[in-house]
Amino acid sequence: MSDITADLFKAIGPLLEAIGGDTVEVHELESGDIPIEWEGVVIGGVRLPPLSQALVHLVARIEAELGAPLGDLDRVGKQIAVRALDEQGAFQLRKSIEYVADVMGVSRITIYNYLNAIRGTGSE
Repeated sequence: MSDITADLFKAIGPLLEAIGGDTVEVHELESGDIPIEWEGVVIGGVRLPPLSQALVHLVARIEAELGAPLGDLDRVGKQIAVRALDEQGAFQLRKSIEYVADVMGVSRITIYNYLNAIRGTGSE
């Protein structure tokens, strides 16, 4: 790995950590990987996690930002987490309400109530 490649991979490390991606060297590139090109030459790539893991990574990122597991947050903290997850599109994923409710230790109805309050489509 060249110095440029190593520096670039180091620079994008925090971004990849946030989305659950990994860097791959050019000889490890597979179909579905995103090539990284520098001055017209592919120097490596990014491998994203399967979509099925996207929600797990979003939750982990929100937990890191809030400094605690979602289940340990108080009511206001859980509302903040639901807002952050909603802003990231988490609730567009199949079974996400159930997953987040389980992680938080609340009911699906509670998550729907938080979302209704956030989106202005109902009362808490």
